[in-house]
Amino acid sequence: MSTATGTTTREVVTTPLGRRRSDLLTKLPAQGALAWVRDGEGLVGWGEAARLEVTGPGALDRAERWFAQWCADTRVDDPVGLPGSGPVLFGSVAFDPERGTSVFVVPAVVLGRRDGQTWVTTAGDHGDDDHEVTEFPAQAADASIGRLTYADGALDAVTWCGVVSEAVRRIGAGDLGKVVLARDVLVTADHPLDPRRLLLRLAARFPSCWTFAVEGLIGATPELLLRRTGDQVGSRVLAGTAARSSDPAADTALGAGLAGSAKDHAEHRYAIDSLAASLRPFCTDLDVPSRPAVLTLPNVRHLATDVRGTLAPDAPGLLGLLAAVHPTAAVGGTPRAAALDLIREIEGMDRGRYAGPVGWVDARGDGEFGLALRCAQLTGGAGGAEARLFAGCGIVGDSDPMAELAETQAKLAAVQAALQD
Repeated sequence: MSTATGTTTREVVTTPLGRRRSDLLTKLPAQGALAWVRDGEGLVGWGEAARLEVTGPGALDRAERWFAQWCADTRVDDPVGLPGSGPVLFGSVAFDPERGTSVFVVPAVVLGRRDGQTWVTTAGDHGDDDHEVTEFPAQAADASIGRLTYADGALDAVTWCGVVSEAVRRIGAGDLGKVVLARDVLVTADHPLDPRRLLLRLAARFPSCWTFAVEGLIGATPELLLRRTGDQVGSRVLAGTAARSSDPAADTALGAGLAGSAKDHAEHRYAIDSLAASLRPFCTDLDVPSRPAVLTLPNVRHLATDVRGTLAPDAPGLLGLLAAVHPTAAVGGTPRAAALDLIREIEGMDRGRYAGPVGWVDARGDGEFGLALRCAQLTGGAGGAEARLFAGCGIVGDSDPMAELAETQAKLAAVQAALQD
């Protein structure tokens, strides 16, 4: 079932702003923030020119048709002509699109920057003054939100370790090769959680990640599920993780351990193979490196592989491609159906839009969607002081429950550090 709200927009106007530099995230209002920013470039938006909420079989294909029709009914004035200019659709997709609700928003105002060029796009009857918002100064990110109180989410740590043990047993019995299990943690602050504060802190701490916000889901993901630019498609696959250490020698040893870990390489291979198998039918060629690199972030290291391909002329649009590849083994498991069945059976929680695709697509079909990882779902409505944090890890036959719990704690630390004073 799907619902669409908002007025029909007949005009979208993009205005070049030259090479003007400012922090995109400081331009956002407190309510309805939309963001996709990396290394100071990307898109931020606010307001709603159109909105779609969709669930059930074919959810992403229906969303793609809906946006295509919306654009076809719109007069576009776009002298910039870069990916992200003109009409833009932000999306946050449920981990299980057939069972969960995915949210898509065409912002009333989009502020973008790419290759040093800056522009503003307004939709419908939104005038020049609508993109002049009160700036949220970067130093305001240092404001205190008071004491933080943490509580177990769906499962406590001991119970979750038991779930991991059961998954290892199922893998050993031959039911499947890998499954990704996640857990959630609840946090309450003394003062309201301003999404801009969290976004600025995440962007400052993880500039090489994609900092995102859609419908209260806020995070900084290191994993790019799909990027489409013309007929070129790319993905950055992450699977296999090691913690960091403040001791340089120990940290170097941890990195070397990850690079040589048979367990982590096996986990990574499942993720690469699942993405390639899903994407290859739509490509005339697909480059899949034989060995991953090690991606180093402030809190963890990952095995990482960048996949690139050329799309066939009859390939679906970006949302259609997402429907074909999601969920990969990086967030679900393999075989896909068996892994999803096991997640539903034993994980003990509704992931919502955690670990689902999040990002944007424009009227040309260009866009970027990452996986909603290292994230928090702000709850409690406007001015709320509560959030739900998520982290997961890939389980294979030789996974150790306590080590997997420690991995989730290392991943949770990314958002926890951004929340804390």
